[in-house]
Amino acid sequence: MEPLTWFGAYAGFFGSFLAVFATLAVLAGLCAMLLSLTGNSAKGSFSLFNGIAVVTLLVVGIGYIYNALSPSLSGGMELAALGKILLGLAGLGLFAAMLSVFLNSLFDDPAETLGWVFGLALKLIGLTVAAWLAYTLLFAGAAFREQLATMDPSALPTGDALAQQKNIAVMQGRGILASIFMRFMPVWVALTLLFAVSIRYKRKLGLYGKLFDNAIGMFGFALVMFWVFTAGFNGLFDMIATHGPLDQASGMKNKVPGTPLRGAELGEYPYYLLGGDNLARDVFSRMVTGSVIVIMIAPLATLFAFMVGITLGLPAGYFSGPALRKGSLGMIATGVVFALATLAAGYGGGLANFVMLGVILAVLFAMMFRASLDTVLSFLANLILAFPVILLFYLLVTPEIVETGLPQYMAIVLFIFPIVFAGVLISSRFQTDPAKNKFWLLVVLIPMVILYMVTINAPDSQIDILGALDFFNPAPGVLVVFVSVVFVNSPTVFRIVRGLALDIHSRDYVAAAQTRGEGPWYIMLWEILPNARGPLIVDFCLRIGYTTILLGTLGFFGLGLPPESPDWGSTINEGRKLLAIYAHPALPPAFALLTLVLGLNLLADGLREESLKD
Repeated sequence: MEPLTWFGAYAGFFGSFLAVFATLAVLAGLCAMLLSLTGNSAKGSFSLFNGIAVVTLLVVGIGYIYNALSPSLSGGMELAALGKILLGLAGLGLFAAMLSVFLNSLFDDPAETLGWVFGLALKLIGLTVAAWLAYTLLFAGAAFREQLATMDPSALPTGDALAQQKNIAVMQGRGILASIFMRFMPVWVALTLLFAVSIRYKRKLGLYGKLFDNAIGMFGFALVMFWVFTAGFNGLFDMIATHGPLDQASGMKNKVPGTPLRGAELGEYPYYLLGGDNLARDVFSRMVTGSVIVIMIAPLATLFAFMVGITLGLPAGYFSGPALRKGSLGMIATGVVFALATLAAGYGGGLANFVMLGVILAVLFAMMFRASLDTVLSFLANLILAFPVILLFYLLVTPEIVETGLPQYMAIVLFIFPIVFAGVLISSRFQTDPAKNKFWLLVVLIPMVILYMVTINAPDSQIDILGALDFFNPAPGVLVVFVSVVFVNSPTVFRIVRGLALDIHSRDYVAAAQTRGEGPWYIMLWEILPNARGPLIVDFCLRIGYTTILLGTLGFFGLGLPPESPDWGSTINEGRKLLAIYAHPALPPAFALLTLVLGLNLLADGLREESLKD
């Protein structure tokens, strides 16, 4: 088998086309420099640049069409000539767009005089791109079909062999880029349907619908959803990756993109689209599978951190007076939680840990009868934030700390907050309807408690009490990384929610709710929290990006997840060792990480702009 090229049948055409644009860029830069030295304005420089672009693209477009048609005047046109014609049309389309911009500086009202030119250019470019995709994806195997027509019928391959040869011929015609595009076809279809439905009903979708009026936010949302759909289709249906993330193939060590798989069997994908790494694993498949890990951990860990921050931040900003009062429900709940934490430390770490944690929590419990809840929680948050984030991560995920069971003890405390949040949310909403309140509490809390128990339990660990009843065991290292992310992000979320609660709790609608006799948790969750959603949604998107970078950092340092994990950080770390010689194993996961974080930041910017309009 021949190796794949990046553009397949278009390799020569795209090389010439890109060379033209590179020459154009150099000429434009030289002209801009000369005009700036002679004192002319930037407008003149821009006009001259467009003038050169117009002439160059016009010549290139006409030349491509002429070269495509001239060999076929005496006979039938070859199928490959269609590619030249499409490139010529692309040149003419860009020519029309450049012409409209160039003439824009010559008219006072370009909207009337040149609007039709610009519209025609956009339509022509769109039709050209659609035609190129249709040719690349549908007619790339034309050469193979022509070859079959000239072969002896007795020598024709049949069955799976024919299908395999046809698939190889089609891929060679498409090239690497178009083949990758085809692997992501379920993602493109899902994105198209999502955007079509969202734009159609955007006026009924609240803040989410308003996002589609913002170009930056919409582009960021597209990038984020691309990786979400990729993780979903690959993780649930195994539809995108071409090979297993740990599968190794003989002779594929550090092979360049497009290398054919040696001895590929029938039904096996015959190429490594983005090459092989230093262990002969498929880089493309590892990049796609790594998205499953990142999309699974980053948003869910951020959501848990928000549960902790909201559950603690709202009462810290709303309540005044001592944190605990004698005989109150809060005193009993706090005492029970502190006692369980102390017993867990003694069960896993011995008498020394039992005494040390018991003394610390006893002192903290006594202080809470004197100091306000805001003072106590803010002190604890500031204490955690005083540590550098990377150092704190490093301490939490090192093997010596993991062996003590500390991440599991932290999971016992941190993972209880979603249950508390859900319970308080339901109770405050249906406080006037006891039957419905009881029904929803049972429906929601029982599955959450079961999932909580099986998550904190792990075989052969400090907490192994369920035995055969433990039906859910995350991969080694996932729980440690998850707990670390939640623990590090929770204090920051707490400070944001506390500040918003301090600002909003003095508003008139909060006073009206108090006058109606609503309970404090109803006011916090159904009056204050909805009116703080704008900043929290923006911070949620940004924090997912920070968490993604932190996961990549942990993987880069070889901490947390297993070394063979295909997560992007670990893959970049493995590829960097030979980066000067083989760049292809490290670049795809780095690009994937860049696009996801960029999409999250752009999405946050769009949501912030739209939330400010409310």
